[in-house]
Amino acid sequence: MSDLHTELKKSIIEQLNLEDMEVSEIDNDEPLFGDGLGLDSIDALELIVLLEKDYGIKLSDPQQGKEVFNSINTMADFIEKNRTR
Repeated sequence: MSDLHTELKKSIIEQLNLEDMEVSEIDNDEPLFGDGLGLDSIDALELIVLLEKDYGIKLSDPQQGKEVFNSINTMADFIEKNRTR
């Protein structure tokens, strides 16, 4: 697992107050919303803030968010291609 994947998992656990979850419990391909991790639309807003604050990435298109926040892998790929920090 790459450092970015681990960093993302830690950030998501911290940002979304998932205290009873461990980094090792989140699979890189697991869906973040719905049947996977079970995040909701409020969590999506928190993830948008996380991208902007930690990586300097602003999402302008809501449809883009659905693709980016599909899994840890899709988030990591997007960050690697678009990060400014």
